[in-house]
Amino acid sequence: MKTVMKRVDTLLVGILLLSIGLNFYNINNAGSNTYYTAAVKSMMQNFHAFFYASFDPEGFITVDKPPVALWIQTLSAKIFGLSDFSVLLPEALAGVISVYFMYILVKPKFNRAAGLLSSLVLACSPIFVAVVRTNNVDSILILTLLIAAWALMKAVDKKKLSWLLLSVFLIGVGFNIKMLQAYMVVPAIYLFYWFAVKLSWKKRLLHLIAATVVMAGVSLSWALAVDSVSASERPYIGSSQTNSVLELAFGYNGIQRLLGQDRSASSSDSGAAETQKQDTSTSTTASFSNQSGTASGQGTQPSAGTNSQEQAANGAPPNFQDGSGGKMNGGTSGMFGTGTPGPFRLFSSELSGQISWLLPFILFAVIGLAAEYKKTKQFDMRVKFAVFWLAWLIPMMVFFSMAEFFHQYYLSMMGPAIAALVGIGWTVLWNYFTNNDGWKSGLLPFAILATFLFEALILHQNSQSKFLVIGTVLVGVVLFILMVQRMKKDTFSPALPMTALLALLILPLYWTDITINKTNNASTPIAGPGSGMGGMGGGARMAGNMGFPGGAPNMGGNSVPGASQNQDGSMTPPANQDSASIPANALPSNSDKGMDNRDQLNTELLSYLEKNYDGEKYFLATDSTQTAAPYILNTNYSVMAMGGFSGSDPVLTPAKLEKMAKAGYIKFFLISGRGGIGGTQSQSVTQWIKDNCEEVPSSDWQSDSSSQNQTFGPGRAETLYVYKG
Repeated sequence: MKTVMKRVDTLLVGILLLSIGLNFYNINNAGSNTYYTAAVKSMMQNFHAFFYASFDPEGFITVDKPPVALWIQTLSAKIFGLSDFSVLLPEALAGVISVYFMYILVKPKFNRAAGLLSSLVLACSPIFVAVVRTNNVDSILILTLLIAAWALMKAVDKKKLSWLLLSVFLIGVGFNIKMLQAYMVVPAIYLFYWFAVKLSWKKRLLHLIAATVVMAGVSLSWALAVDSVSASERPYIGSSQTNSVLELAFGYNGIQRLLGQDRSASSSDSGAAETQKQDTSTSTTASFSNQSGTASGQGTQPSAGTNSQEQAANGAPPNFQDGSGGKMNGGTSGMFGTGTPGPFRLFSSELSGQISWLLPFILFAVIGLAAEYKKTKQFDMRVKFAVFWLAWLIPMMVFFSMAEFFHQYYLSMMGPAIAALVGIGWTVLWNYFTNNDGWKSGLLPFAILATFLFEALILHQNSQSKFLVIGTVLVGVVLFILMVQRMKKDTFSPALPMTALLALLILPLYWTDITINKTNNASTPIAGPGSGMGGMGGGARMAGNMGFPGGAPNMGGNSVPGASQNQDGSMTPPANQDSASIPANALPSNSDKGMDNRDQLNTELLSYLEKNYDGEKYFLATDSTQTAAPYILNTNYSVMAMGGFSGSDPVLTPAKLEKMAKAGYIKFFLISGRGGIGGTQSQSVTQWIKDNCEEVPSSDWQSDSSSQNQTFGPGRAETLYVYKG
């Protein structure tokens, strides 16, 4: 028993308990991204929907991600029953296990203190905690990549190809979780193996060639399997333009993330204008509910080429400006409130509070590592291990500094590298500090001071209390002075420097505490006091995690309650939440099954449809998944989302829809008042419905109050049509 107790690191246990507390606190009320939760429910119905990650149980259209993480969520829902908790459980557990893997990765190459600090830093990283409390798939991806890193270390230590193949196999699995995002760590994997394993260069080259073949095969296995199936026998690939997983992976989920380009852009001015109309009309049926706080005026808006669920779920009305003043209609800067692309973007007010808190400390750690290498001229395993994490971090920093199309929670991918480098950096700088090694002994005190000053800047950028800002500066200065005095006395107890480093984690932990107490942070999570709307900075909360109502200019689009329109056509968000309205028929978001957009369910419409349902394959057809999700989540019927999440996917043609209607597959169509969204093909489908179906009087399927509250501006009211052949 004593031997077992000695093997248990009590401090590690404490860190893991902290991670469990942060990840699971009040998780039943955290809400879920209903786009993926609806897919999980559909995937529970049959293997066909399960295999393809279909949004609906009949397999009409898929979600915009590959299936592996959703398979895990579906299995959890099968075991525990469908609920917010069951779909969040795998993500939250993945976060805790990731914290543990930081320890077992860092400790063997450095020491116990470095391993513990790495685990603690990741556990306290605000955007990491924010994303593991959602059913977005990032936390499962991060865990998969950390296990791949562990297998890589085994490959180097044991000089066995099998471990390397396991590592890249897991990278391929990561590709089937979130596509090319998994490949962001490939440079680190390949670079470390090449420089660290003690084999001849020929063997290393052959091993990496074999690894590339395995990684490519695993990565493309599901995509090729799906694309090889006839389009008539599988769902349409959501958010793709050509019904192809490969196009989705390398187009929308690939190069367009970097460039933010419009995938349907025309070289002509008229084409560009039409594209802008299409891409900015991703309004939703969301209602508004009150939330404490005030709008900061830091708007966000989708730009051209962002047609998936992530655009509309971000909740950005057209022509909003980002916090740095960049216009976003052209997709040139500030997309989704992530700041203007540039070398200092990660230090901007939009992103700094998410994951950047400790980057100054890492800079000093890198200086220390460079000095150590210059002195010894030895590229030993410690240095190589540090380079591995730098090769993980730097490409991500470059990407997020220049990319046009991402959300704040994507920055969670940087969390493991930042955590590892803080632990490693502490060890290196502490050694210099205790050895009184000339100028290098001052690196640790200056690293502490610089990081405290940067944290104070983050607080100032986010309009936090002046007393908190000043207090942070004073604490940093005092700790710096005390450490310098200790250097002069040649007394080097680790207590003071360790206290200083732990003090640096107080503000990230404070930011994390704010994050876990937020509501409506599930679809596009953001850390800190900002709202869960991907950068709206405290604007109105959207019931059901749905999008911010907004229509394209000159389309009779939707206005935001309480918002004002500027002379240049841009929108200014409501000054406070009280300007937003709550539909009279909205149910509490935490009611019954806890599905966040249950309050979007029109009970009068549901009652009408059930009375007139004749067993059609599809209970209802809607123009987008945003409208369909509540009916999938709260009934056992299959609902067709004709245009995918935003209504822009070219799934149907009028001829195909007519054939389906005549075959008795679908009878009812619920269409928003936007005149067709997402392009000429979607508009032609909407026009066919209007020309060939009979409008159902609104008095038959909705009350006057619900009709009024579902109208967010001119022409926003939904219309129900019935096909009578």
